[in-house]
Amino acid sequence: LQYMSGFGNEHVSEDPRCPGALPEGQNNPQVCPYGLYAEQLSGSAFTCPRPTNKRSWLYRILPSVCHKPFKPLEEGHLTHDWDEIEPDPNQLRWKPFEIPKAPQNMMDFVSGLHTLCGAGEPRGRNGIAVHIFVCNTSMIDRCLYNSDGDFLIVPQQGKLLITTEFGKMLVEPNEICVIQQGMRFSVEVFGETRGYILEVYGAHFELPDLGPIGANGLANPRDFLVPVAWYEDRQVPGGYTVISKYQGKLFAAQQDFSPFNVVAWHGNYTPYKYHLEKFMVINAVAFDHADPSIFTVLTAKTTRAGVALADFVIFPPRWGVANNTFRPPYYHRNCMSEFMGLIKGHYEAKEEGFQPGGGSLHSMMTPHGPDADCFEKASKAKLEPERVADGTMAFMFESSLSLAVTKWGLQTSNRLDKNYYKCWEPLKSHFNPKCK
Repeated sequence: LQYMSGFGNEHVSEDPRCPGALPEGQNNPQVCPYGLYAEQLSGSAFTCPRPTNKRSWLYRILPSVCHKPFKPLEEGHLTHDWDEIEPDPNQLRWKPFEIPKAPQNMMDFVSGLHTLCGAGEPRGRNGIAVHIFVCNTSMIDRCLYNSDGDFLIVPQQGKLLITTEFGKMLVEPNEICVIQQGMRFSVEVFGETRGYILEVYGAHFELPDLGPIGANGLANPRDFLVPVAWYEDRQVPGGYTVISKYQGKLFAAQQDFSPFNVVAWHGNYTPYKYHLEKFMVINAVAFDHADPSIFTVLTAKTTRAGVALADFVIFPPRWGVANNTFRPPYYHRNCMSEFMGLIKGHYEAKEEGFQPGGGSLHSMMTPHGPDADCFEKASKAKLEPERVADGTMAFMFESSLSLAVTKWGLQTSNRLDKNYYKCWEPLKSHFNPKCK
């Protein structure tokens, strides 16, 4: 597999089997090279300012309009109904989500989507959803595209070979990928597979502003990879199923050819992937504990400056050197909602109970922080330079929206840890009015 590098770049790619497939000097000639069809995929309004204008031109064997009418498809546990169960402000933690066993229960990426929590709704183009995917088989003659928003996919177990209209990407645990609104893709897996998805309606992910950090740091633009053009001219007499996620529901249409028939493309609206090990950590080197915003990889902004619809934040291996400081995360109540997941290892603030493939949700203004064991150890630790989070990768989906948990998340999944609150019960008072 080959890739081009750069975040949001203007890329140009054509399958080497058809050199010269890209028209020269224009997007939409009267007759395209090789008899191809020109098709534009727009990721923004036509009149957006140039820095936010997103579109790509695809040159394909048949246009994507060639399909039978869409019909409703069973959604399973995919939803955007945030009122199906009463809200729950408690600290919530889930044990690792169970992967179905093959061949008794064959489940591909689409049928394995389970909505855990979210807010807003796609028709108003403002909101997010957090999904868990569990699967054990590849999508065969099926593809999906999301009319509602962007998918940020975080594999936790098993690698994903993702075929898109733009080409192929291999995405392994400790990597992420973003499939933007409207892009058709199919997922091949190689066994039991699990991961997390952050879906955003009404915004695209961007690199966060760096401010006083300067020109370099955090996720560097050149480390984002975009697939190169690859096509298949394949007839599917038995029918190829194109699945659309539209207004929170699934619909399926049939066609008799592969949708991955794009011979060449150019533009700045593409799928992309990123390896989390390439993140350049910024950290406190004198005293105190910096806010987690310094670990932001990608952000989806709102119209309010500095307030994110959603941030994707990671807690990678790094050095801890702060003096006279309680080094783990401090106790806090946040005006944002925080969903955390663990790709591998042991999260420093809760080494027991928070496991890879599970998750936690701390809702708006719900207090949270290190468990009792972590607090006691960190309060008495000898402060010297130490490695933090080696062999670990935890992440956070943070949002300015108040997230509702689905019935599947609270009940049907049967993975909710009802003893989570007990990790703080051993905390004891150290207050002594006679000792400053």
